[in-house]
Amino acid sequence: MQGKVWKFGDNIDTDLIIPARYLNTSDPSELAEHCMEDADPNWVSKKEKGDFIVAGENFGCGSSREHAPIALKAAGVSAIIAKSFARIFYRNAINIGLPIMESEEAANEIKEGDKIEVDLAKGEIKNVSSKMIYYAQPFPPFMQKLIKAGGLINYIKKSKRR
Repeated sequence: MQGKVWKFGDNIDTDLIIPARYLNTSDPSELAEHCMEDADPNWVSKKEKGDFIVAGENFGCGSSREHAPIALKAAGVSAIIAKSFARIFYRNAINIGLPIMESEEAANEIKEGDKIEVDLAKGEIKNVSSKMIYYAQPFPPFMQKLIKAGGLINYIKKSKRR
């Protein structure tokens, strides 16, 4: 995966990711239209499919709504790299197949607008712009399969077909 970085700070909560006023729908494409609009009103029109979010500590804190990772994935975010994630967001992201990585060094050093390349299997984050390489703990094989399948429900559906 390769794309451009959008940088956000610490404690980006689920209300910033998808404001509560849009929780009357669970349609991913509709949620994507309003993703991050309270943090950056123009983000949806500026970002491109395949871009990355790099953030600080406690990304996805706040309410435990699954809408937040769904909105990010539907908005075309390839992966989120942060210093840390709120535990429920972490689990929800994996369950819907949104790749996430924890790397304090990458979160500190990668700048908005940098181009990065991510290898989830190796836990490797290459900053193409600065030529730096960072590492995150790769997911165990089972969790990599969940993400590759597009989330838990898709994984179960594919497993039943075998």
